[in-house]
Amino acid sequence: INMELYASYVYMAMSYHFDRDDVAFKKISEYFKKASDEERGHAQLLMKFQNQRGGRIVFTDVKAPTDTKWDSIKHAMEDALALERKVNQSLLDLHVVADGAGDSQMSDFLEAHFLTEQVEAIK
Repeated sequence: INMELYASYVYMAMSYHFDRDDVAFKKISEYFKKASDEERGHAQLLMKFQNQRGGRIVFTDVKAPTDTKWDSIKHAMEDALALERKVNQSLLDLHVVADGAGDSQMSDFLEAHFLTEQVEAIK
């Protein structure tokens, strides 16, 4: 959950960087705003799933983005790719834990809602 919220936070920073009047790349800003919304939606989906299974959500601090400005669209896209890889690895690690615990419902949930989408985002 925290990783998805962190990704949303980073994409929001990217979106509003490119929305600045001295940068002004509206379509790029919109692209990263959509990515931020999607990542926040993923966190909400994980929280809903956790509640449905009787779990309790523990909120922790979301780390601030390490960068808040980008010198080019290419630099932002490279950072976005690295972030998507990090999120994907986090989900793969969670999948391994679910498999190891014999939790096929969690494994199926991750496969259905996250893993395929992550691979497509990385491509």
